[in-house]
Amino acid sequence: MSRKTILVTGADGFIGSHLTEALVRAGHDVRAFVQYNSFNSWGWLDEAEAGVRRSLDIFAGDIRDPHGVRQAVKGREVVLHLAALIAIPFSYHSPAAYVDTNITGTLNVLQAARDLGVARMIHTSTSEVYGTARFVPITEDHPLSGQSPYSATKIGADQMAEAFWRSFATPVATLRPFNTFGPRQSARAVIPTIITQLLAGMRRIKLGAVHPTRDFNYVADTVAAFMAAMAAPGIEGEVINAASNFEISIGDTARAIAKVIGCALEIETDDARLRPDNSEVERLWGDNAKAARLLGWQPAYGGGAGFERALAETVEWFRTPSNLGRYKADRYNI
Repeated sequence: MSRKTILVTGADGFIGSHLTEALVRAGHDVRAFVQYNSFNSWGWLDEAEAGVRRSLDIFAGDIRDPHGVRQAVKGREVVLHLAALIAIPFSYHSPAAYVDTNITGTLNVLQAARDLGVARMIHTSTSEVYGTARFVPITEDHPLSGQSPYSATKIGADQMAEAFWRSFATPVATLRPFNTFGPRQSARAVIPTIITQLLAGMRRIKLGAVHPTRDFNYVADTVAAFMAAMAAPGIEGEVINAASNFEISIGDTARAIAKVIGCALEIETDDARLRPDNSEVERLWGDNAKAARLLGWQPAYGGGAGFERALAETVEWFRTPSNLGRYKADRYNI
């Protein structure tokens, strides 16, 4: 791929930091949109190797501010829009913040991309927009269901992206990753919750519902999907799943992690971690045929064996004391 000028929103976060580093290593000119804070923190990009940090054009701002977003988009050929509020339990507490960030923030990026002539924008969706699977594997034609304020706002953002494509021919495509995991993920997600409790020496760990199933996507595969979507021809207006096409329950995931770590495991149901009954997504299993066809993308960590390999790499990262020390294994992180 030829060298591109790229803006990554949400570059300071879990997936965004991995993607930003990969783009720099691939030789692109990357502007990293990080959330402004008085500590001058770049989030996970603070941990990037020195050569990557020196290569970055850091833009500290707020995705909810249309003026700042416009300044960040100026001079960029490609926009990869990952900035969002993503924690489902916190969306029950503060749904208005999710509307402002996920819907209005996406609108700000779309407006800037349209007005400034961006050649390609990739908008980030989530498998949560499907709700509990009505059929499996879930294709991009599956109905959408806002089973949480988070998923409702992501549906709104996805629809805004589609509206800009249909109304203004804004060159935007939507990538819909399933449950991404890996190094750096926050403890509000289930895999880091399990790993951090076990590595902290707990053998009776606290979880919410363990019967729901998920299609876990290793972060390296999600990054590869973004990079493929950035380069693939003729995908404007498309919605594309990035899924491993492998389904596993939360309970079996916990047991797989315990096996990797080499320890015993008991699971205690913590009522505080349970979603409301009608809000729980019971089953996710994604079809990735469209990604293979349009992007030439296949998960390198697909299937049961790939999932175990990805878990081992994730556990290894968490075993480093300086990494594990960032997490509060004894507290529930919403």
